[in-house]
Amino acid sequence: MNENHSLLPPAPRILIGATGSIAVSELPAYIRALRAAFGGSYTVVLTHTAEKFVQPQAIGLAAERVVHGEDPADWPTDRPSRLAGDHDLVLVLPATAHILAAAATGAAPNRLATVILSASAPSVFVPHMGAAMWLKPAVARNVAQLRADGHHVVEPVWENSHDVVTGEMIRHPAIPAPDHVVAELARLAQVRAARVTPATADNLQ
Repeated sequence: MNENHSLLPPAPRILIGATGSIAVSELPAYIRALRAAFGGSYTVVLTHTAEKFVQPQAIGLAAERVVHGEDPADWPTDRPSRLAGDHDLVLVLPATAHILAAAATGAAPNRLATVILSASAPSVFVPHMGAAMWLKPAVARNVAQLRADGHHVVEPVWENSHDVVTGEMIRHPAIPAPDHVVAELARLAQVRAARVTPATADNLQ
């Protein structure tokens, strides 16, 4: 680990929840960037829709462990409460509108949503969806609720991209680059450290 980020202990155990977005194909690059910045070990929980975009074996080349499927036979080792308890941070990347809605309302329709609900610490969400979806009031309400509940939602980066429907270049919310996500986690770590330090100092007196 290159720096001591208080959000994450040395050699952090990071669980990445990957949902059904085309951006999930870029996940290995994010894992490499996170590992370079924080070290540690990485478990990836793939939803069934994420598996339609990427093979678990491909993600396994970058992560120590990949959990996928919803087979009850796997629950002795892969049950949500154990996955949540065995990791220091839950990072949902990419996060679809569906997982944002589930987490905001406390629903648990799949293993990943149940992991988020079982985690004792707030989760970090990196959304990825189309502009029309991101700008919907319902999505904005869910993002606001997640933040009110103490979770962290990383804002998308708006850029010009080709629209396959119109054939034109349009403004589109893109998932932030790996170094941007690393910087956001480091910034969040500093904010949390600043909140914890005064209380810790008082206890030492």
